[in-house]
Amino acid sequence: MVELTALLTDLDAETDEVDDLVASRPAADWERPTPSPGWTVAHQIAHLAWTDHLALLATTDDAALVNLLAPLAADPDRIVDKGAEGFLAPPAELRQRWRAGHRALVTAIQEAPPGKRIPWFGNLLSPQSMVTARLMETWAHGLDIADALGVTRVPTDRLRHVAFLGFRTLGHSFLAHGKSAPAEPVRVELVAPDGAEWVFGPAEATDRMTGPALDFCLLVTQRRHPADLALVVEGPIATEWLQIAQAFAGPPGIGRGPVRATS
Repeated sequence: MVELTALLTDLDAETDEVDDLVASRPAADWERPTPSPGWTVAHQIAHLAWTDHLALLATTDDAALVNLLAPLAADPDRIVDKGAEGFLAPPAELRQRWRAGHRALVTAIQEAPPGKRIPWFGNLLSPQSMVTARLMETWAHGLDIADALGVTRVPTDRLRHVAFLGFRTLGHSFLAHGKSAPAEPVRVELVAPDGAEWVFGPAEATDRMTGPALDFCLLVTQRRHPADLALVVEGPIATEWLQIAQAFAGPPGIGRGPVRATS
């Protein structure tokens, strides 16, 4: 497992990179639509601010987290949308709120007692797992912002955290779609941005998924359709996983439609 301090350093770097996308943008750019239906660039930042706030409460005051989410539970299909909408503000105020909330979360995790388990949408996470989840969300929503602004982000080795989480949530992907978690393992072999190999799962597994690490991360965050990714699968479990993979908590996402023509 990656040491917590190193994880927090990578989360800070990911947050800074996303901040650089919006920091000097005029207000009009914050209103640009993103690939998430109904969400602007501002909604994406508001979502990150809201989920950072939820993570802060989960780490420091889980009763307050329950109280915050309770009014939204009457319309469960719109909890995420309502959360983002509730955090919307003029760009400068929203950006400041997001950055301040991020710093508060980092401090809370640094100060969490040894062995702390953080409640998170039906799971109990270690501080390392919470930071990994926050990094995954920040990267994925940062990609939505980059897409809206016409910016191509350069992949970094921080994707290893996203890839690891994507691998670890194989069972969740099936359960979220009303299927039984696979009993057999899957081997994942990825080519990192620097050309190194990232490998997860036992070497003897007959089910396999191989390809670029970026493409695997795009798959498990549902930021690209499987048809647009250079991933190769072997075996029935890996083949089905390719269509339903999701590293994030909650019900199945709607995903993205294919860009490339398919026959």
